[in-house]
Amino acid sequence: DETISKGIAHAPRRTTSHKNCVIFKGIAHAPRRTTSHENCVIIFKGVRVMSSTRHDLSKLARLVAYRKMDRREFLSQALKAGVLATAASIFLTACRRPPVAEVAPEEPTPSFDQQALTEARYYVKMEGETIQCQLCFRRCTISEGERGYCGVRENREGTLYTLVYGRPCSITEGSPIEKLPLYHVLPGSARLNLATAGCNFKCSFCHNWQIAARTPEEVISFDLSPEEVVERAIENNLQFIAFTYTEPTVFYEYMYDVSKLAKEKGLRTLLNTNGAMNPEPLRQLLKYIDAGNVDLKAFTAEFYQVTSFSELEPVLTTLKIIKEEGVWFEITNLVIPTLNDDMGKIREMCIWVRDNLGKDVPLHFSRFFPAYKLTRLPPTPIETLEQARAIALEVGLEYVTIGNVPGHEANSTFCPNCGETLIKRVHFSVLANHIEDGKCKFCGYQIPGVWA
Repeated sequence: DETISKGIAHAPRRTTSHKNCVIFKGIAHAPRRTTSHENCVIIFKGVRVMSSTRHDLSKLARLVAYRKMDRREFLSQALKAGVLATAASIFLTACRRPPVAEVAPEEPTPSFDQQALTEARYYVKMEGETIQCQLCFRRCTISEGERGYCGVRENREGTLYTLVYGRPCSITEGSPIEKLPLYHVLPGSARLNLATAGCNFKCSFCHNWQIAARTPEEVISFDLSPEEVVERAIENNLQFIAFTYTEPTVFYEYMYDVSKLAKEKGLRTLLNTNGAMNPEPLRQLLKYIDAGNVDLKAFTAEFYQVTSFSELEPVLTTLKIIKEEGVWFEITNLVIPTLNDDMGKIREMCIWVRDNLGKDVPLHFSRFFPAYKLTRLPPTPIETLEQARAIALEVGLEYVTIGNVPGHEANSTFCPNCGETLIKRVHFSVLANHIEDGKCKFCGYQIPGVWA
């Protein structure tokens, strides 16, 4: 009942109650799940060995997990352990190198160990063992044994559990804050990024669909507690922890606990969200969030319904709430050819932002590149982005940039008062910063943001 992983990007937190002992090393991917069968298995660099008892593999397992070895040494050690009986068996297993790690034929998906799960927040019990999740706009009604739309919140005997607490499938360190994007928050700062499987949208243009459009069983995850996340950020001298890549709403409990602990340790937290969280959990979370970026994917309900299977109104509500709570935020609009590049609608969106959120909210027009289910569309013409930016400036928005076009002049931030370059950027790199004490150093104009 053990999985040991080393030398791969992501490792699973646990296996469930099965007889397998599976060790992976030197491979790109681990399998979706282990399954119930009598054999213990080791897979190493495409070589698969099996034994009828876990005891036979125990020594080899320790060697694989904690010692550097090449394929030749692995075969030698396997022979010594008596788990590779003949040269023929070596040849057969070595030649069958699968593109992903392979285990015995699958049985139904195993459940996560209930004792190790964390109860979800924001749900109400209904008739029988049915519950209703109240975390996001969907308010999923979930029968016993079923999951919500996001695929990571499961009803077990009338109690809602999160399946991704402490189970990030992506954790990266050192990427610039500009990549989130956040342009008015301590320029040039690095961050630790955290994400789990799952999303409450189904965007056809998702750039992270490999983890966002997957259930917990379909990705490989770390075992990382909130304390370990914060400790890791501190050890790497990272001031920020960012919740990003997938949709942080679906790992709310994990994010909340990490954020609260980060505050206690003097760190700051960043939220990159689709903006569809319900008001009550959002307000509670914002107590521990320092800045955020909200994806305003378009300004029509039809776009949200057709391309994201979601709704526009909850996003607009979220933007208003973040403004009310006094948390710094910026907005990103990914401009997709033929889908949301109508300049009339972009004008309406910019006017709404100005009238409801303020002229000083930074707006990023980002260039689309073919991805996921929209691979037949072309990249956004740069002229389209420039036209959108011109409209935004025309209606009175003060900080409008163009993203995903490295080297474009509009990567930079300009003073709306004197026109001088405040922050000179090339893509995500900061070349110069002329903001001093939150003001333009050329004319003294107050520039909103988080500068200290």
